[in-house]
Amino acid sequence: MIRKFALAVLAGALIPAMAHAAISTESIGPRVGFSLDPDQIFVGGQAVMGEIARDVVWSPNIELGVGDHQTNIAFNMDFDYRFRLTDTDWRPYAGFGLGIDFASFDRAGVDDSDTSVGGNFVFGAAVPIQRSNSSFFGELRLGLGDLPSLKITAGWQFPMGH
Repeated sequence: MIRKFALAVLAGALIPAMAHAAISTESIGPRVGFSLDPDQIFVGGQAVMGEIARDVVWSPNIELGVGDHQTNIAFNMDFDYRFRLTDTDWRPYAGFGLGIDFASFDRAGVDDSDTSVGGNFVFGAAVPIQRSNSSFFGELRLGLGDLPSLKITAGWQFPMGH
């Protein structure tokens, strides 16, 4: 009950910011990685939406994880602060977001499922790829609550035309 209430309050606070950011999608791309607890590999995709404040972007993503006798589908609604460094193209970032994880697993021959809601701390960096407008990124995600405790991710971002 408390989780549903907290989710509703958070969604009500974030919907106006997300609607504003959704007007301009900066980039989209694939992501791959692995997680601990559950021990899985995953593939997915993400979008980097327009700034909702100076250097703050909304970066939703979806992932499909397999392994450890279960299949997970994760939806993450991250808000990342992009640090500005002088004399480099690297863009480190740190963020926090809400995650929803749908798990389907086999326990002693019986199929079962579970839905978890929690938070994520995200730390990463992106760097442009020369001779293209794309960029490569790597990130570390620490899960709070019933979400995977650690995820290591690599991915590519391709700009959207405006």
